[in-house]
Amino acid sequence: MKFIDNITCTAKSDMETTITKESQISIAASYFSIYAFEALKKELQDISELRFIFTSPTFISEKAAKEKREFYIPRLGRERSLYGTEFEVKLRNELSQRAIAKECAEWIKAKVRFKSNTTTSSIPNFLHINAENTFVYLPLNSFTTTNLGCEKGDELCNPVNRMPAPYSNNYLKIFNELWSDNAKMQDVTEEVIKN
Repeated sequence: MKFIDNITCTAKSDMETTITKESQISIAASYFSIYAFEALKKELQDISELRFIFTSPTFISEKAAKEKREFYIPRLGRERSLYGTEFEVKLRNELSQRAIAKECAEWIKAKVRFKSNTTTSSIPNFLHINAENTFVYLPLNSFTTTNLGCEKGDELCNPVNRMPAPYSNNYLKIFNELWSDNAKMQDVTEEVIKN
C-alpha cells in the first residue's frame, strides 16, 4: 500500500507511472471533469478503455414524481462538473475550455463508457487500473483536478491510498457487478458527450 498525501506526492503524478499503454481503467466517482482528463491526457490517450460510474444519479432521465426531487439540484451540480468544478475556476479562466471539451469528447467517443447509478443507495468511490500491475486508488471521490492533487479544494487534507493486487481485485469485482446490473445502472455516455 502507498499513502499519497496530495501535497508532496500527488495522485496525478503517481497515476502517470501506473497508467500504461492498453490499461483498462474503471472509476466509480461522483464527478467527472474535462480538466482531470486534460491533466492525464498523455497517459489516457493510449489506454484500452475507461468505464466510469457516476455514484449518484447523474445525466439520467427523470423517473421520480415532481414532488420527489430531493436530489435534483445536487444532480445538476454533478452534471455541471463535467466542464469544471468550483475549484477548477482558474483552469476555466484560461479560456481553453472549448478546445479541451472537444478533445475530451473525441476521446470519450473512442474509449469511454459512462453509466449512472439510478438508485438512492451509495457506492464507494475508487479508481481501478488494470495494467501491467493492478492498482486501486481510494478514496477518489471525484475525477477532478482537486482529487488528483493538481488544485487545492476545500478539504484540509485530501489523502489517497494506492493498493496493489490482490486487494485491488476485490474493487474490480465490485465494479464489474455494478456495471452489469442494468436494474441499477443506466448508460449515459451519449448524454455526457452532448454536454
